[in-house]
Amino acid sequence: MKPTVGRIVYYKSYGTPGGEYKSEDRAAIITNVHQGEEDVVDLCVFNPGGLFFNLRVSKGSNGGQWDWMPYQKGQAKKTEELNHELSKVGRLNGQAE
Repeated sequence: MKPTVGRIVYYKSYGTPGGEYKSEDRAAIITNVHQGEEDVVDLCVFNPGGLFFNLRVSKGSNGGQWDWMPYQKGQAKKTEELNHELSKVGRLNGQAE
């Protein structure tokens, strides 16, 4: 999946070093995608206490990073599997991919 402006993703909060507050997933909206830098985006993060704007956030599963929501990952996998099946049908019918 390619990140695009307006998509909702998860932002993983840092939590606190002493563990008083755990790292948690927060909803975020992509506000900018950095050209030439794969999966680096700017985010508007929705925290319980208000909005937080975070610039130049890399994709990953650690604190301070963003990732796709499980539903989005599932839909992408289903689409990939369907495209694979359709390409097999096309080859059976003598069509080029």
